[in-house]
Amino acid sequence: MSVLPVPPLAQQTGQTFPRLVSIMRRLLADDGCPWDRQQTFASLRRYVIEEAHEVVDAIDSEDRRALREELGDLLFQVVFQTELGRAEGSFGPDDVIAGICDKLERRHPHVFGDAVATTPEQVRQSWDRIKAEERARRGRSDGLLDSVPVSLPALARAQRVGERVEKVGFDWPDTAGSRAKVDEELGELDAAIRSNDRTALEEEIGDVLFALVNLARHVGVDAEAALGATTAKFIRRFRHVEQRVRERHGGFAPSSESSHRLPLHVLDAYWEEAKVIERGERERS
Repeated sequence: MSVLPVPPLAQQTGQTFPRLVSIMRRLLADDGCPWDRQQTFASLRRYVIEEAHEVVDAIDSEDRRALREELGDLLFQVVFQTELGRAEGSFGPDDVIAGICDKLERRHPHVFGDAVATTPEQVRQSWDRIKAEERARRGRSDGLLDSVPVSLPALARAQRVGERVEKVGFDWPDTAGSRAKVDEELGELDAAIRSNDRTALEEEIGDVLFALVNLARHVGVDAEAALGATTAKFIRRFRHVEQRVRERHGGFAPSSESSHRLPLHVLDAYWEEAKVIERGERERS
């Protein structure tokens, strides 16, 4: 096993990257790892998604050691797929790296060329214009929304769609219009609930969620992150409820024994207790 020394941070230029490529080629060799050699682009799809989410978790936890490790795991997935590309003769690691380097230089003419862009908004507009020009040169007539990944989580995809159509003016001019749309969709949801129409219920709940995502975008909130934070908060508080139920009632009754469930007002009291504890912790910090 050959181990290359890792230079100090200020001197790091990615010179250890070839070692990862070499390791991946060894794993995929005829006498390499049976599991790795069995993988395909399709079979690796789930791991790319999982590793990307673990990177996000490390960012959210502000754990730099975990972030370093998870970025390595994600990079491994990139190198894995570049080697699969090499094996089938479609592309290799240098093709992938050269491609992104060329793209970054093309789309930053204010850094690598003579263009001028002094604000983030000017940079974004320039990026979008150059991207559209590239698609046109390749003969692609993609619609505005065609490049929004289908595999994005639903809230994130909805927010990205809203951002795209906003660029061409298909959007509420202010927050008030977006907020009114939420009330409109809630009214239609109420009507679907009263009718007990399952198809209408699913559609109207989707419309409410989409309207809320658009409202989040208008007020500068990432809907995916906001729901993630609220879900995490719910889990924290419910863990306190579980702890109190174990301490005072011996735990929750099996789901099949609904007649032995604790009354909702008891559980709600423990929930409110959790909220008080959280407020106290925030004040102390």
